[in-house]
This record gives sequence, C-alpha cells and structure tokens, in this order.
Amino acid sequence: MDYFGYVALHGFHHMAFVTPATPNQAHSMVGNRFQPVLSAFALLATTLALVVFPAGANGQVVDLAVGQTVAGTLARGDTAEYRIEAGEDYFIFGEIDQISVDAVVRVLNPEGEQRARVDVTARGADRFSGETRNAGTYTIQVIPFEDEEGEYTITLHRLEPLETDPDKLVDQLMSPYDTDDSPGAAVRVWRDGRTLFSKTYGMADLAYRIPFETDTRTNIGSTSKQFTAFAVMLQAERGALSLDDDIRLHVPELPEFDQTITVRHLLTHTSGLREIFNLLVMTGRRIDRGDYVDRDEILAVVQKQPALQNAPGAEWNYNNTAFALAALIVERTSDQPFDEFMADHVFGPLGMTRTMVRPHAEFIVPERSQGYAPASEGYREIRDLGASVGAGGIYSTIEDLQTWVENYIAPEVGSPAIVEEMTTPFILTDGDTTNYGLGLFIDEHRGLKRVHHGGADIAHRSMLAYYPELRAGITTQSNHASFDSNVTFRLAEAFFDDAMEPETPAAADDGSFDPASYDPDAFDDFVGRYALDAAPTFILSFSREGETLYTQATGQPRIEIEPTSDSTFALTVVEASVVFHRDDAGGVEGVTLFQGGQEQHATRLDDDADDAGAWEPTPDDLEEFAGHYLSDEIETFYTVAYVDPSTSDEQVDDEDEAPEPHLVLQHRRLDDATLTPGELDTFSGGGLTLTFERDRNGMVLGFYLSNTRTRDVRFERVR
Repeated sequence: MDYFGYVALHGFHHMAFVTPATPNQAHSMVGNRFQPVLSAFALLATTLALVVFPAGANGQVVDLAVGQTVAGTLARGDTAEYRIEAGEDYFIFGEIDQISVDAVVRVLNPEGEQRARVDVTARGADRFSGETRNAGTYTIQVIPFEDEEGEYTITLHRLEPLETDPDKLVDQLMSPYDTDDSPGAAVRVWRDGRTLFSKTYGMADLAYRIPFETDTRTNIGSTSKQFTAFAVMLQAERGALSLDDDIRLHVPELPEFDQTITVRHLLTHTSGLREIFNLLVMTGRRIDRGDYVDRDEILAVVQKQPALQNAPGAEWNYNNTAFALAALIVERTSDQPFDEFMADHVFGPLGMTRTMVRPHAEFIVPERSQGYAPASEGYREIRDLGASVGAGGIYSTIEDLQTWVENYIAPEVGSPAIVEEMTTPFILTDGDTTNYGLGLFIDEHRGLKRVHHGGADIAHRSMLAYYPELRAGITTQSNHASFDSNVTFRLAEAFFDDAMEPETPAAADDGSFDPASYDPDAFDDFVGRYALDAAPTFILSFSREGETLYTQATGQPRIEIEPTSDSTFALTVVEASVVFHRDDAGGVEGVTLFQGGQEQHATRLDDDADDAGAWEPTPDDLEEFAGHYLSDEIETFYTVAYVDPSTSDEQVDDEDEAPEPHLVLQHRRLDDATLTPGELDTFSGGGLTLTFERDRNGMVLGFYLSNTRTRDVRFERVR
C-alpha cells in the first residue's frame, strides 16, 4: 500500500502534476511507460537531475498572461518557450492541451535550472502547478516527445500570491483537481470538537459525472492499518488473544521458522516476513494493471518462504503481509469475517455509517469514488488491490474519519490504554526506537506530537493526521493517482500555526543556517555508500563534484542535494531529506532518509574492506551471468541476456557514443530492464537488485533478487 506520485521541488517547489502512482511501494512512470520500482527512492525515477537550459534557444519567448490560451505547433527539434513573471511565494497553475502532438513540459527557474518535467499523457491535458520560492522570470518549455509533430495549446490559469488565509490556501492548492473533467479530492480539518474546514473538489466518477462530496466513500489504502491494529487490540482487551502470542497459535498452517513471530511483530512491521505486493511484482504480476490477488495467496506466499528476512523485532520493514495476517487473526478469534467484525464492533458503535471494509475487489461499495490514473489520453479506471483486507481495503469519508480521531481523544469504543499503546513507538531488539506504534506513525511536527498514517491503493490517496496536544486532526482524500497526500501536513501548518513552533531553517551554532556558507569540502566526510538497513542491497551513494553535492539510489538517477545544516541535506527535486550520523569518535557511521512521512536508516559501507565501489565488468565478465534462472519459492523464471550492440543490426548515429555491452533482465510479463553493475557480482535495474552467487570454482550458480521490502529471493541457474 502507500502509493504516491508527488514531487516537491526547490526553487519551484510543491510542484504537483499528473503522474501515475509510484509507491513508496508501487510503480513509477518514465516517459509514457510504467515499470515497477519498489524502493525508498522510487519517486526519483519520475524526475531528472538538475539541467540548465538557455532561455530562448529556439526562437522568441512568449509572455503568458492569466486566462490566456496560446496555440502552438511543434516540429522535430523545436522548443517553444513561454515566460512568466512571478513574485516570491507565488502560486502558478497551468495546462497544456496536446491536440495532435505528445509534448514534454519543462519548468525553469529564474536561474535557468530545470525544476520540473511534466510528461504524462500523449494527448489531451497535462497540468502543472507549483509555488515559487524566488521572484523572477520562470520559463516554460514545450518540446515534442520523440520528435513528434503537431499542434497544442497552453493556458495559464493562475499566477497569484500564495494565500495566507488557510481556507483560501486549500482552494488554491486543490485547484488542479477542481474541475469537472478531473478526479477529485476532499479536505477536512477539526480542532477541539469543532470542524474548521470541510470541502471537496472535482469528480468522484468521471463516467457518470458524479462530483466528489463530503460523504463520498473513498478507499483510504494503508490508512486502514490503524483500524486493523485497533481491532486486534479490542480482541486482546477482551482476552481473545495476546499481543505476545505466537501467530501460529491462531494460524497454525504457517511455517515454523527458527524464531517466533508474535502478533505484536505483525502490527509493528517487524515480523521478518516477505512483503506480499513487492514479492508478487517479482513474479510478473501487474498489480498496477489490475492483476487480481486473492487473500488465500498470502498464506501460500508465507508457506513458501524458506526463512525470515530478519529476526522478529530486529528490523522495521513496512509489511502488508503482516497486516493481512492480523486481520485473519481477528477473524479466527472472533468467528466473524473481518468486514462484519468491524461493522459490528467499531464502525456501528461509533456511528461511522459511511465506513466499511471492502472484503474483496469485486464487492460493490455504494456511492464510492472510482480510482483513476493518467492514461495516454485522459484517465483510465483502476481497480482496487486484491488481498488488501487488513493492510487496506477500507472505504470511508472525511466526516467519518473525524469521528474516528475523536474516539482517540475520548474513547467511546475501546479504552485509553488501547490508544496509548497504539501511539507509543516500538523499540527494536537493539534498543533503537522506531517512529511507528501499532498501525500508526508517531513523530513531531514543528514542536507538536503528530500521529498519522497515509495510504494509497493503486489510484486512491489518503492521509489522516492527529495532533493530540491540540485535540485536532486533518485528513485529505483523493481518487487521483497523482494527488500528494503530504499536502496534509502543509495545510496543518496553515490551520494550526498558532500552536506550532516557528518554522526556521536548520540551526547552526549562531541559531541560523545560510546554505551559501557551507564549505563543500566538508561534504567529503559523507562521501561514500550506505546500505539501507531494511534492504542491504539497496545502496544510497553520496558524491561531490566541485561545489555540487549529489545522492544516488540503486537503479535511480543522480539527484542534487543542498545543505540545510552541517549534517542535514534536502533533495532538490524530491520531497525528501537526509541526516548523517557520527559515532562517538566523530566518524560518519550512517544516514537517515526522510521521505513521505517515513524514515529509513542506512549504514555506511567500508568500500576498502569489501572491494566494492567502482566495479567495471568486462564483456567476458558480463557473459558469465547470461542464462535462465528459476525461483522455486515464487515459481518464476527470469532470463539474464547479454547484449553486445556492436553485433546487432541497430544503426548508431555518428554523433552518438557507441553503446557498451550490457546485461538485460527479461521476464515474459515485465518490460526489459537494463542492468547496471554495482558492487562485485551485483546489478540493479527495473527497481530490482540481483546479487549473483558462485561456487568455489567461480561458476555462476544463481542470484538473490531483492527490492526494498522483499529481499534475497533465490533464483537457481537452470541453463
């Protein structure tokens, strides 16, 4: 669950544009193609590293005015340019209508640096919106995709100062969704029992032109996890189970691993089980395209798992499998289907009359929103994830979600002890504290405790945040795959600013930090590679070229970062940041990545000790890996193909550098993925990492396949 498709950009930041979902966990689109990416940096695949373009390189620059529609024609090699004069902290919203040409839109800041790239549909409207950080001239470039030719129009809908009134700010930020031809959104804010704001935008159903309303039932994705945890806690409070029970007490058909998994491990994402959706993507299941997943498959997947990925309680690794099993345990301890249990014991008693568990993806949910993702022209309908009961699968409304949070404040169902335990961070076996309780993230937001959880099915987006000290909450919901649920926190700052600490830059010794004062040479302490604790084959690399600092994740483009203190850095084209950690002796030992309301820790690698780093395999080296590989665990074949472009019939332009020999990972149901070498005998591509295994004579026997949440699935070479 937890899919998102939003990019915040420095210089032209909070840039929301229509892109297909990329999960923290699902799929990203490059150009007009989908491919699986399952990593903490998945969103990077939809963006480009910093690029500088000269203004007016291909002709006259046209000034755009609000309300003005300008027609244009693109030929091969053209770049049309439009100019906008914007002040500091301005809001920009426009769209391009691709009448007969597939066009790419680039947004350049006053320094000529690319801060956004929009390329979603092949025909029809692509929208762009964002906020300016600096005053000056912003340039919008329109370029034909793959040398197409044809006509388009471009319209500037808004160019105005960013609103300071919270109600008006919501309207402004929701304007890209506030049309009768777009999937919609809903926002609700409350405090001390009083609703401060409640409004909807756009459409719940495009086919029947049904608008989004405050009582529209919407798939809340992984926001559902807190409800599953609450149900388990109710059963524990009634004596039907204990959080310390071995899960095999309730589901005895699960395999007996070397270490015991408890119910608590399920609810804290520390079980060590494979993550169901990540694993099924490895098998070639196109979950993003509606491939069905039955609940029974979860048991089958766990039964085939040969060993745990980590000792229970030792690692935090977001896991939908675990919550699906938790819902099953509720069913078996209550003798009720999960949807009936929730209706009888939670939703009904609380008066949440518009909330329900969807027991399977074909079940009819009355008066619901339909999920949508951009298509080559317009939108396509997206079905719900199958097998999401427990991990997701709940439909609710913004009104009912307020009722739910108010039960945290003054419980009518359950007890204060349940709420206390759910909102207390779990402590790992090594003593480290996670920022996750039972089905809920717990952190701090400008001096206030924040309890929250986002959610995303394939197309729906959700966020629910609770501020206990204010007795306040906020929720945003959408049926648009590109909706940024993190805008919830931005709006919380607008409505609750009076109670929050002032927003200031990261502090240096004198109480403020000027990025221009940062000495790039100091970054050399951080240069190196860091392995994600939850997925050791996923590497974050940090480098420096002169005064420019970069980070790059396994299988992802290199991204520029900027200092916010002497040890913290913000990614310039993704809403994410990193903080480096030193040991007692002052050496750099690790880094934490913050993205999408979650954090992932990575440990620094000793490149000298493991001969890792700049491994450059020769063509002969590459040929050793070519072959066919089978995983008995997931009953799946992959082919690793050796490609030597010099022996192919493909013509290479004289101006182009001749491509080098390389490996391509092939699967019957997935797009081919070019493999990039990393550490010795390790390659990445298509959101996957392959670590090859050799026998004592150096012969390649197989490989271990990993993505962020599912790792070390063994494939044996069969020929």
